Amino acid sequence: MDPASQDINLNSPNKGLVVDHSDSLSDVPVEGVVGVVEGGAMANPAANPLPPGLTEEEAEELRTELTKVEEEINTLRQVLSAKERHAAELKRKLGLSPLNELRQNFTKGWQDVQTSNAYKKTQETLSQAGQKTSAALTTVGTVLSKRLGDMRNSATFKSFEDRMGNLKYKVVGPRDNGEAVSPTDTTPTQENPSF
Repeated sequence: MDPASQDINLNSPNKGLVVDHSDSLSDVPVEGVVGVVEGGAMANPAANPLPPGLTEEEAEELRTELTKVEEEINTLRQVLSAKERHAAELKRKLGLSPLNELRQNFTKGWQDVQTSNAYKKTQETLSQAGQKTSAALTTVGTVLSKRLGDMRNSATFKSFEDRMGNLKYKVVGPRDNGEAVSPTDTTPTQENPSF
């Protein structure tokens, strides 16, 4: 029976899995063990001496426990793999793609950020700074406008304005009915008689 197609109960990692325990413990590879013969005795104890303070019986118990733990790890890997395949199948049936999940995660993350205290405080601070900047710019604009008005009413500016008006009159000439006469439109004078 294929373990991947079975429904596996999370409460029992071995339910639905076929685990073959027919092999003896001596066939299971254990790191650090050079060779184990039938009965669990070391084939060559001189090649791998026991750590100090550890008897042969304690070492054999530890090897047995290590073997059991490694079997449990393999079983859990199989269960996890089967659960991941099942979850992927459910997502496929629901029409959930990795892109949709990413989009949902991003949206949820952004909502979490917007509801965070740090975001609210930053938003409030920036709002206040924007209001203060706007008020400062309005004040600067008002002051500049007032200063320009004062400057325009000053005697120096009036004198400058009069001079510019005289210069314009000399360049453009007199006006008739509000229309400017261009410098090229000159009327013949005695100095330039027409023929």
